Amino acid sequence: MADIRDLHLRVPGVRQAWLAFLAAHGLSGFSDAEIASVDSVIGLYDGDRLVGTGAIAGNVLKFIAVDEGDTPGANFNQVVSELQSRLMLAGHSHMMVFTKPQYEASFGHVGFTTLAKTDVGVLLEAGMPGIKQYLTQLPGVGDQAAKHVAAIVMNANPFTRGHRYLVEKAAAENDIVDVFVVSTDRSLFTSAERMQLVQAGLADLKNVRVYPGGDYMVSYATFPAYFLKSGDDVIRYQTTLDARLFRNWVAPTLHITKRYVGEEPKSHTTAIYNDVLAQELPPAVQLIVVPRLTEAGTVVTATQVRQAIAEAQLATVKDFLPPTTWQFIQDHYAELLKRIEKGQNIRGN
Repeated sequence: MADIRDLHLRVPGVRQAWLAFLAAHGLSGFSDAEIASVDSVIGLYDGDRLVGTGAIAGNVLKFIAVDEGDTPGANFNQVVSELQSRLMLAGHSHMMVFTKPQYEASFGHVGFTTLAKTDVGVLLEAGMPGIKQYLTQLPGVGDQAAKHVAAIVMNANPFTRGHRYLVEKAAAENDIVDVFVVSTDRSLFTSAERMQLVQAGLADLKNVRVYPGGDYMVSYATFPAYFLKSGDDVIRYQTTLDARLFRNWVAPTLHITKRYVGEEPKSHTTAIYNDVLAQELPPAVQLIVVPRLTEAGTVVTATQVRQAIAEAQLATVKDFLPPTTWQFIQDHYAELLKRIEKGQNIRGN
């Protein structure tokens, strides 16, 4: 029987052999940042020959590739079983996987459900709570069927008057607006902090509901390229999966017929995402692109706020922020600076 070994990719020879194995199985083009983000990588060896591999990043299985031996499926099952065991030991009862289409059926046989797929990739999940539980347990979902419902997905790193402007427009044009805050903790402001700022900044809009995006909306599971420097092809492939998951699962369950996004002159990744949404969502969901709010001729962006924090120039962006966000930054300024000093990325999204 083949044996499992941990692969230490900082060792040049190990990394080179691993990358060559992935490339031979049609997996290539990911960035160094995506590789560095994994928590562990395993190799399946038949003697000294690598015959399978897989990795874990958070609750996501990725970089799955195997050679089939004399018993079809045996190497695949051994790799996936090992990764699932590690995730469960780490406390993850829900797990997701990015994989090649050729492995979709194999993951189905071991209990995974397909969430979205393209010609080049598939996103699946297993465990609880799954997407059906996540969506149907959201407060207020039951009263949306007969109403005009819109959605906005935001990272809000941090929540600005630009975010508020986008939500106000959607709230004026619809009965209900579901605002989903990206849950992944790879931003200067933590997931909990961003939820708090969005809720505080929208508290007076009575037809707006704020929810965590969980694993399903611009999360590290559905769209890691949003958080990592990646090539355009990778961004487009991942955004397509994210858009299809929203169109096929989120929108029908919550009766969403419109999705609002801000026009994107600054972020290359988000601009590609908006383009993909425009291709993938209609006709089921109308995409509405709203020109960005400007202040004294300057586009209001969270990026500029983060830069001002890093450069101790807060006064220059005070007009970009609602009072609740401004007060939070003042109260937590030392902690935010400490995060930046420790290497927290403030660029990108």
